[in-house]
Amino acid sequence: MTSHSSRRSFLKTTAGSALAIGLSRKPIEAQDTAEWRNRHEQMKYRRLGRTGFMVSEIVMGGNEITPENYEHVLMALDRGLNYLDTSPAYGRGKSEQGYARVIKARPRDQFFLTSKVSPWDMNRNQLFAQIFDSLSESEQKRLRTKAADEIEERNAANPTYLVNYFGGQKGELEASALSNVMEKEYGRRIDREKNYKQIILDSVDQSLQALGTDHLDILMCPHGASSPTEISAFPEVFEAFENLKRAGKVRHLGVSSHSDPGGVLAAAVASNVYSVAMVAYNIVNHSFMDQIVEQAHDADFGVIAMKVARAVFPGPNRGDGNAEGIKALNERIPGDWTMPQKAYLWALKNQNLSAVISNMVNADQVRDNIALPLS
Repeated sequence: MTSHSSRRSFLKTTAGSALAIGLSRKPIEAQDTAEWRNRHEQMKYRRLGRTGFMVSEIVMGGNEITPENYEHVLMALDRGLNYLDTSPAYGRGKSEQGYARVIKARPRDQFFLTSKVSPWDMNRNQLFAQIFDSLSESEQKRLRTKAADEIEERNAANPTYLVNYFGGQKGELEASALSNVMEKEYGRRIDREKNYKQIILDSVDQSLQALGTDHLDILMCPHGASSPTEISAFPEVFEAFENLKRAGKVRHLGVSSHSDPGGVLAAAVASNVYSVAMVAYNIVNHSFMDQIVEQAHDADFGVIAMKVARAVFPGPNRGDGNAEGIKALNERIPGDWTMPQKAYLWALKNQNLSAVISNMVNADQVRDNIALPLS
């Protein structure tokens, strides 16, 4: 494993580069009062950074929500959960359609609602891939080498840091790095206003229509960022957010990241624009993350931990789950809890986190996870 001291040096460099963009912007100030929704005596809540939102320690993932599978969300709301997460990418739009049923059934001010936009996967990486295919073999080799060097410099492919939560994760990381190096030399070929800013504006409008609501409490954009560059080098994201905020369609800006979550989080904190990040954080990768998560908390920046249980689940390149992670969880969280429950209980011991997200797919999982003896 690469020295963590080099990792810390990188995070400082990342924060500095991101800060250069944020300096011209007035720092976001914390809300003076906490904003409570759906408060329940059996649920515990934490402050989501400078948003002031008091969110349930367990929040609802939306990847398996559909118009036919949403009633367990109502059950979770009845037990005090108050943060719902979705994306137009989940189920090719079915998740937002499922949450539309929830919004019809419950008052909109009972919960905080988040959706996402993936301008890089949707457009940027594809556009650069087309340009890449038109280049000579020698130029392709040069660019691939530079992209590999970037990944190595960030230590982003370290197996204990990357973890491999899904089959195409490493490919996403590599595509992001290639786009980053190509942006400097071929970026002029891309209409950034159209392919970055406008795609965000259009996607949010489509999400609001699908959800049947007039605003999002948080917009996660980009969804699935794989590098600090994606946070610090695209003012089009900030411009789109400001337009949406002025129109009353979005209240706060967030980012999500599976790959290089520490670097992405550091850049987001330094931006003075983002208020929240949903990042991969678990028993396997936490040694890469703990320092920047603490720094984020000190900066009054909200951090929601995702992929908390996925690291110890069966999956591609994980076999039956990370063996060392499973052993560590059993040592630190003894008892007859399931492995996902142990993962959530372990993560919530970290008071620098605002919440953990659980992709609960049915009523049984709601009963299991909402019933946890939270922090």
